[in-house]
Amino acid sequence: MKSLSFVLSVVLMSLSTVAFAQPDAQKSSVASVPSQAQNSFATMKSLAGSWLGTVTTTPPSEVQGKSAHITLRVTSLGNVLMHEIKLQGRPDDPITMLYLDEGRLLLTHYCDAGNRPRMVGKMTPDGKTVEFEFLDIAGNPQYHMHHSVFTIIDATHHSEDWTFMVGDKPLVAHFELQRAD
Repeated sequence: MKSLSFVLSVVLMSLSTVAFAQPDAQKSSVASVPSQAQNSFATMKSLAGSWLGTVTTTPPSEVQGKSAHITLRVTSLGNVLMHEIKLQGRPDDPITMLYLDEGRLLLTHYCDAGNRPRMVGKMTPDGKTVEFEFLDIAGNPQYHMHHSVFTIIDATHHSEDWTFMVGDKPLVAHFELQRAD
């Protein structure tokens, strides 16, 4: 009789182990689906490298037709994409950082106007464009970057549109870029 109760105990323990282990097995067999922000960030990180092109502005400005060298670099163990623009004849190079935060793709632009606007990015349904909308700003908002759009044309071409607010008037800088590396 003791052996029968021992066998029943072992069988019951085995069944309970299987019952409790089953949900864990189901969890591990289902791959987690990346969020929209994670997909947008992965798309942006695919642009890592060196890019050359020219800028056109609407309305025309002092940088109209200047050559541009843009560098995008994945850093911080893959958690940040750093974007740097060098324009012909300009001594400075604005830096922009892109990163995931609380389920959103955020962009912080360290502007040569001395402020730091933040924008939230979303990818279009076709997966080729990530558009950033103004969220907030640290510093003087009179002159600030307000909107940006990155469009992937193919593996060696992309465009960028940056909208800079001068008071309440927008100045749009459009970059047509070709991969240089």
